[in-house]
This record gives sequence, structure tokens and C-alpha cells, in this order.
Amino acid sequence: MEKQLNQFVKTLAGFLLCSVVTYVLFLIFWGEFVPKEYQKNLNYNVGSSGHIYSRLKEVKYTKGVDILFLGSSHTYRGFDTRIFQEKGYTTFNLGSSSQTPLQTRLLLNRYLDQLDPKIVIYEVYPLTLTMDGVESSLDLMANDKNDFGSIHLALQQKHIKVYNTMLYSFYRDFFHRNDGCREYVTKLDDHYVKGGYVEKDLKFYKNVQYTKQEWELNSKQFEIFNQIVKELKKRKIKVFLVQAPISSSLYNSYTNNKNYDRKMKHYGDYYNFNKLMMLNDSLHFYDANHLNQLGVELFNKKLIETVLQKNLSV
Repeated sequence: MEKQLNQFVKTLAGFLLCSVVTYVLFLIFWGEFVPKEYQKNLNYNVGSSGHIYSRLKEVKYTKGVDILFLGSSHTYRGFDTRIFQEKGYTTFNLGSSSQTPLQTRLLLNRYLDQLDPKIVIYEVYPLTLTMDGVESSLDLMANDKNDFGSIHLALQQKHIKVYNTMLYSFYRDFFHRNDGCREYVTKLDDHYVKGGYVEKDLKFYKNVQYTKQEWELNSKQFEIFNQIVKELKKRKIKVFLVQAPISSSLYNSYTNNKNYDRKMKHYGDYYNFNKLMMLNDSLHFYDANHLNQLGVELFNKKLIETVLQKNLSV
């Protein structure tokens, strides 16, 4: 009986090993040769929107900054590194599309020691604390070198697209398949600026009205967010939580903004610029969520005056 059991275990182990190897080989074949429109559960895009490839390439050669910006597209499209440089601050913008605390933690684990910022400005758009973060994870796996942090991220998210993209990304990294990749400074109407900022050609938003809605916050994302803030403070890094302006029509459609503000204030220095500034939806935004360059310049100037100059000198 024991001999039969041992034989069964060996056979099962061999079958599982063979199945895993076959799956990985099939996944590599699928990623290399099948058109992307048929890759439903594999999403691997080097140089995707937002110049994430350029940003993650540049950060590897950046050390010792005054200010590190974290957050979603509100970050890399909202904090113009040139404006802060003019005021004497060295900065790096580590924002990425739909970045949730899950991806923020991964990026900090990789780059915080190297960047060694005196200040972190963390853009805390409520939407990023309602999401599962799958889109952002796929972006990072395709555009950054992968490590054990990628595995940990995939295990936390438990999503087939994340698993597949992680495996395919490790293959691409191992065989240096992306070594020759280059990303143009200008892609359509987006222009990459040294330090991680992306400037969009000047456009204007046609204002619309929204029905009433609520932020449905994700408790797991909040738990990780709490860990991030604690770790930054433990390292004696000054942390400012900032909510960048969105169009007033979109902002006012949410009925629980006050509750969210109370939550954020619990974590320390928090500034909601939807309340601190009066911007024009049609003049200062290019869509409901993002400032155009005119709005960015006004926002950055106000932030420097309100947050940096009143609280510290770098």
C-alpha cells in the first residue's frame, strides 16, 4: 500500500511539473507570436501610455532628491518637475497610471533607498483607493525589471492576467528581450519631461454634469496605504498627502468627500486642493480628471506656496 502511494505521489508530481512547464512554454509562444487582440489574459505592453517605460528607466540612474512624488496619473500629469526645479527643489515623479497603494509599495521597495527623498508628496486621489490595481500591476511588470516583489504582488492580486503577465515578463527579462527598446520623448500629444513628468499639448475640457455617486473605498488598499505612510514616517521622511484638483463638476458629484477628507487627515498633513483653489473646468482641464498645462502651473505654484514654503525649507 505504501509503495503504491509513493508511486502515485511521484506520478502526480511529474504530471504537475510537466503541466507547469507546458503552460509556461505555451504562454511564451502565445506572447511572442499571437496578435495582441487575441491575448485576452496576457497584457504585456512595453512603452504603454504615460511614458512609464521612460520613467522607470530614468529612475534607475537617479539618486538623492529633495522631493519624491507618488500616485496615479494625477501625479505624473500634475506635478511638473521643471516648476519645482525653478524653485530650487530636486525632484522625481514616480507616478504611474491607476497606481494604487499596492504598486506604490512595490516601487518604494525598489527605489526609495536610492532616491533617499527628504519629502514625499503622495497624491491620494480617492479612486485609487477603490480599485484592484490590476491595470497598474500589468504596466509595471511590462516596463520594469521584475523581482520577488512582482511575485508577491501577483499572489496578492490573484488575477489570471497578472499571473500570466508576470511569467511572461520574467521570460522577457531573463533573455534580455527588451534591451533594445526605446521610447520617443514625444508620443502623439504627450511629451516626456526629465524627472518623470508628462506634459500634454494644450487642450480644453468641455464640461459635463455627473449624477450623484460615492467613493466606495477598498479596506485592503487602505491597509497598505497605512503601512506606506508609517514606513515613510519611520524613516523620518516628511510626508504631505495631497489631493490634486479634478473638475468641479466631477468632484461635486461625490457625496462623501468630507468623509474621505477626515480619513486622510488622520494620517497627518493633508491638503485637498479641490477646496484650496478655484479653477475653471473649461479653462484649466483637458478632461474631467486631469489638469491641462495652464492648470498644472497654477496648481504647482499654489502647492509650493501652501505646502512647501509654509512648512519647511529644503
